[in-house]
Amino acid sequence: MSTNKLFSTKIGLIAATVGSAVGLGNVWRFPAETQSNGGAAFLLVYIVCVLLLGVPVMLAEFSLGRGGRSDAVGVFRRLSPGTAWWLVGAVAVAASYLILCYYMVVAGWTLEYLYESVAGGLYNTVAEGSANAEMRSAFLLKMEEYVTSDIRPVLFTAMMIGVNIAVLLGGVQKGIEKLSNILMPVLFVILVAMCAVTLSLPDAGEGVRYFLDADFSKITPRVIVNGLGQAFFSLSLGMGILITYASYYPSDTKLMRTSVIVALLSLLVAVLMGLIIFPAVKSFGLDKESLEGATLVFVTLPEVFAHLPAPWFWSTLFFLLLLVAALTSTVSIAEVSVAMMQDRFRLSRRAAVLVILLPLLLFSSLCSLSFGSLSDFRVFGMTIFELLDSFTTDILLPLGSMAVCIYLGWFAPKTLLADELSNNGALRSPLTPVVLGIVRYLAPVLIALILVFNYI
Repeated sequence: MSTNKLFSTKIGLIAATVGSAVGLGNVWRFPAETQSNGGAAFLLVYIVCVLLLGVPVMLAEFSLGRGGRSDAVGVFRRLSPGTAWWLVGAVAVAASYLILCYYMVVAGWTLEYLYESVAGGLYNTVAEGSANAEMRSAFLLKMEEYVTSDIRPVLFTAMMIGVNIAVLLGGVQKGIEKLSNILMPVLFVILVAMCAVTLSLPDAGEGVRYFLDADFSKITPRVIVNGLGQAFFSLSLGMGILITYASYYPSDTKLMRTSVIVALLSLLVAVLMGLIIFPAVKSFGLDKESLEGATLVFVTLPEVFAHLPAPWFWSTLFFLLLLVAALTSTVSIAEVSVAMMQDRFRLSRRAAVLVILLPLLLFSSLCSLSFGSLSDFRVFGMTIFELLDSFTTDILLPLGSMAVCIYLGWFAPKTLLADELSNNGALRSPLTPVVLGIVRYLAPVLIALILVFNYI
């Protein structure tokens, strides 16, 4: 593999991998899961799931990627030639591309809200001192205006597709790594700054207590399964991203250390988001509102900012944070398919990027229009956006992760995991048997539980 297709620095590969993991799963799914699953009880379960299950499965994907030195399909062809295991990689590529179709729409919404925050349009109809109910109604109308239009969301989505094309054309070092080195420090600086503000609000302590004081009686099988699902989603497992990025790791990269750092930084982002959201909504009496998904990001948080001095500034800061998370995620998701087109079809970097990204102008537009003129078009009772979201997160990602664990645990070359974790004997890797045991036995069972509970 060309050195131009390897990350050039250890900081760069950490930043890129963290950027691939930190996304909407940390920013809006985590607070929603925490609110509906017992607060700190869910946080505790989530942390255990990340460290006990997330890290070993991440190491499985890292080992496949660096050991196979190819795209998500090619690693299986190289490691097990002449078998059908390459279909596992194909499922990951398909899942990542379907996710990209609707994720790009959300990235477009984020860009639109950032623009409206800077331009002042987000708060121009909200009178100072308005009651919470009036504010919520105003921001719900704003969300409807921004999201359900047939033109504006499509235009902003197209802009995000253009930004992704520009980054991906730069390749691994000058595109993905350079972007990550700049944006990931920005993300953490914004998180810390917003944390400092929300923790200084009146009654912020009550929100912190809800978030951090664990009530073990609230830990139920459903909470555990939801914690498992959040761990997989927030670490980008089963999408082919970590396999693809690991194929760009230099041979001296310490995979165990890298996985722990990535997992801890992903956890840190989720915890910081909790320390931003729960004290803020408690301080302004918004804690009874749903913190679910788009409503949290595009309605509840603008309500919070409206209570602060210079709401446009805090809104701008937050949507810049969200845009950073969305951009690093979309770039990493797109790279899975771009790498596959380069390796499987021998396309140039430029051709592969255009072949993968340009069709999104149509596919993502259809997802966007499912909130507008295509809102009445339903498949199995769901809009296009909802169908893709449900099919990928509830079915393809768990199935893909389970297949990766089964393959590495039972069918991959027997010394692959030990060789990769020890850098072919250069490092001590006493935890290899533990990781192998979790990947071989525990992970498939727990992932199966996620699949079952998704349909109970």
